[in-house]
Amino acid sequence: MKLWRTPLDLDKFHIPHGEIHLIKNRCKGCELCVRYCPRDVLRISNVMNEKGYHLPEAINPDRCVACRLCELLCPEFCIYITGGEQP
Repeated sequence: MKLWRTPLDLDKFHIPHGEIHLIKNRCKGCELCVRYCPRDVLRISNVMNEKGYHLPEAINPDRCVACRLCELLCPEFCIYITGGEQP
């Protein structure tokens, strides 16, 4: 996110960065993680799992701020985030 001005207290805050992991054979391609990602990190790919569902993929993994909304919305518990802890 590009700011039009720099906040005065920017050095006091740490922006977390998360790493997205997917359990491919559990995914049913519901697209909830893609549709509701606030940072547009995910999209549905052409890759299919062994059940025949299209899998999500991270197109902008550097934009992930580890909000974990995708984890909360996934009905199959197949996506999870690592990282994002404060140093």
